[in-house]
Amino acid sequence: MKYLQRIKLIVTILILNAGITSFAQEYDLLIKGAHLIDSKNNIDHNMDVAISGGIIAEVSEEIDENRAKTTIDATGLYITPGLIDIHAHVFWGTEPGGSLNNSYSSLPPDGFTFRSGVTTIVDAGSAGWKNFKIFKEQTIDHSNTRVLAFLNIVGLGMKGVPIEQNLGDMDAKLTALVARQYADAIVGIKLAHYSGPEWDPLIRTVQAGELADLPVMIDFGGHIPELSLERLFIDELRPGDIFTHCFAQIEGRTSVVDEQGKVRPFVWEAQKKGIVFDLGHGAGSFLFDQAIPAMDQGFMPNAISTDLHIASMNRGMKDMLNIMSKYLNMGMPLQEVVAISTWDPAQFIKHEELGHLTEGAVADIAVLSLHSGHFGFADTKGWKIQGTQKLECELTLREGKVVWDLNGISMPEWQSGNENE
Repeated sequence: MKYLQRIKLIVTILILNAGITSFAQEYDLLIKGAHLIDSKNNIDHNMDVAISGGIIAEVSEEIDENRAKTTIDATGLYITPGLIDIHAHVFWGTEPGGSLNNSYSSLPPDGFTFRSGVTTIVDAGSAGWKNFKIFKEQTIDHSNTRVLAFLNIVGLGMKGVPIEQNLGDMDAKLTALVARQYADAIVGIKLAHYSGPEWDPLIRTVQAGELADLPVMIDFGGHIPELSLERLFIDELRPGDIFTHCFAQIEGRTSVVDEQGKVRPFVWEAQKKGIVFDLGHGAGSFLFDQAIPAMDQGFMPNAISTDLHIASMNRGMKDMLNIMSKYLNMGMPLQEVVAISTWDPAQFIKHEELGHLTEGAVADIAVLSLHSGHFGFADTKGWKIQGTQKLECELTLREGKVVWDLNGISMPEWQSGNENE
């Protein structure tokens, strides 16, 4: 036995002397040289990040690359937690006339998330309690993107305006029951597109949220006659509830910014109360007329989100990074732009295991480049602003695995003679 131990010791010494250290490579992947922005941990400087088994293993100013099987040189880039988009529509399918529910207008998540640094996407009420199981089996269970959801108060979900006007299909108890049944996937209750004069749909939505101990997300407007936005904020919604499309300007809804370009006093009061103002860009819900005066007065959204669907991605919205770039060029510091796209929304949906790169957290990571130049950014009214900064996603990791690599920074260089390897 002692003889075998001596042999092992000699072999170990020979390996070390030969410079072979693979046995000591404790990390699967190491990202070096990037500027890390992690709002939860108050990090805003260059840090190396090591990953093992899909988990953040070490975050330090200097990690020896010999400790990792693969090292990525990210010098000059930014590393952030994977982005969290809390308003999108990904219940895609082929049912004709299904609007955003199992239809052509929604989008399969993996094709539209990783390329923009998004690792978690939240469907905003496409499914109701009657068809959430289909959504889960068809989309959530077959996506590499982490897909969470707000459950629509309408049992049939977003099947189009006539169906979404049916008060008889808005059941708080059954909605809460299904939300609890799928607690690993459902993060809140959604109300949208109702145009009647009643407060009943809102009251039932909040009731479902209370029964399931979840926040609600409200798409408010188009009511005939118009319902009071001040009442919604001050009397009906609870701290932590989410008001989406906050910088829209639509018929049948009081705007956040008034005709004189001032943020209304009750809007400031609502944000102070704890109402979450979600951007929810979409194809028609983000106007510079609203967002820029609000920004100039210091009123900012609590969360950036896309309202992703076929119409929005092909118009002014584009993707998460395009919206984040708009805010950079409107004067928001990069650190705040990242915060309202990562750690802040993680808290709003009660998934505080996400949105940060703490050691032991899941290795959902975005590596971003910040380009300087001349760029144009559009709103949904048909106006544009000029900008000098634009974010682009170089690399996305989901649970420690590379799922998007724009310029191959995670790959070895090709050399002549490798053709047959």
